[in-house]
Parts: sequence; C-alpha cells; structure tokens
Amino acid sequence: MPKKTSPLKVQNIVATASLGKEVSLTKLARTQPNTEYNPDTFPGLVLRIKKPKSAVLVFSSGNLVCTGTKSIAQVREVIKQVIKQLKKINVVVTDKPKITVQNIVASGEINLNLNLNLLSLELENTEYEPEQFPGLVYKLDEPPATFLLFSNGKLVCTGTKNKQQLDDSIAQLNKNVKAAVKRLKG
Repeated sequence: MPKKTSPLKVQNIVATASLGKEVSLTKLARTQPNTEYNPDTFPGLVLRIKKPKSAVLVFSSGNLVCTGTKSIAQVREVIKQVIKQLKKINVVVTDKPKITVQNIVASGEINLNLNLNLLSLELENTEYEPEQFPGLVYKLDEPPATFLLFSNGKLVCTGTKNKQQLDDSIAQLNKNVKAAVKRLKG
C-alpha cells in the first residue's frame, strides 16, 4: 500500500500571455539572433531565452506562449525578457501582461510497485497497451489531470493548472490506487 508520495517536481509549465500590442515578427527575426521564424510553415516566431532556459512562441497579435519554465516566477522573468527584446524593435508594452497557466507537467513517484495489467482493469479511464508504451495512462476528472504510471511506481502528471490542482490530483491518485489494490487483494 502506498505510504506517502514524494512531492511532485514541476518539469515544465506552459503559460500564455497577451502583450496587447501588434508585433512585427519579420523585424524581430531580423534583429534578434535567438529567434526562428518560418512563416510558410508556422505563423509564430520562436524566441529562445537562455536563463531561465525556455522557448516563447510570439505571434503578430502580441500573444505569447511560454514553455520550458519550472515556476510562475520563471514565467514572469521570461515575459519580462521578451518585453525587453521587443523594446529594441520599438514595440513598447505598457500594460502588465496577464499570465495564464495552461498546463503543468510534473514527475514523482508513488512508493509502490504497480501491477499495471491489474490496475488497468480495476481503475476507470485508463489506457494500457504495453506493446505500444510501457506506462498506463490514467485520467482523473476531478481535479482534471492525466497520469502516466509505470510499474516501478514512477509517474508523470499533466493537465493541472496550479499547485492546488497538482496536490489534489496526486492525493486523489493515491486514494484511487490504494482502493484498487485493496479490492484486488479483497
């Protein structure tokens, strides 16, 4: 039976923000060396930030998608750096952008070896095809989260939008797995 879980470690946060200003992606790509822009294949420009290591999709509408950060503080820092780079091409952002977390990816473990074959039968909302992928996909409705569970007890959680949802989802996972294990021993 699971005793306690190690805290989940955030691996990636995907967040969006709007600058409220139009951005010339061509101008940005011409003047900034840390960019990739190919409008024939994708409408956004990729802006790479070294510290904290991340990538930001910049759209001409002024909308941003930030990936690769591990905290909200890092997201804010990255957005601040994007605004500084935009200032160099005369795009002055006056309003503080509202940041919205879209997804948090975290990893951790349940201190238990898991029989994924039996769990896939006992838990609802699972997908398990060991020939395709060694992990069991388990979807929680409340809080909304998707887990990849591995037989050694390691896991990845995705789909949450804040720390509370992350904590609630791991608590719910533990409760559900514990109940399933108990039923199987039943």
